[in-house]
Amino acid sequence: MFRPVKALPAFVVDVVAILVFAILGRSSHDEANTLLGVLGTAWPFLAGALIGHAVCWLAAPLRGDATAGRSGLVVWGGTLVGGVVLRVSSGDTAAWTFIVVAGVVLALLLVGWRRLFRVVQRARTRTDAAV
Repeated sequence: MFRPVKALPAFVVDVVAILVFAILGRSSHDEANTLLGVLGTAWPFLAGALIGHAVCWLAAPLRGDATAGRSGLVVWGGTLVGGVVLRVSSGDTAAWTFIVVAGVVLALLLVGWRRLFRVVQRARTRTDAAV
């Protein structure tokens, strides 16, 4: 059964991860990390993440847990593809090297936090069972 309480916190963590991605990218190009600058860089990827989360919500097998690896892959795909398409359609550039770097960094951030969450969750379960 779909639980929005699980989906909303996962979406919030994804938003923070995408903002970190934008800040890292702007910093690596010596661009100022002003609020408007970061939001200007992040908005296409935030919209893509929203699309990825919507797909997870619509796909019955993915509804149960927004922290599952499969959900992370869907959100990552939506974020990357949607973000690049929106970025290019709004007049910005997206060289293939940017797409590769963005794909790797977004995968580490969006799929990585879910994996880390699962590892911590399993460790807690084992600790609780041992007590």
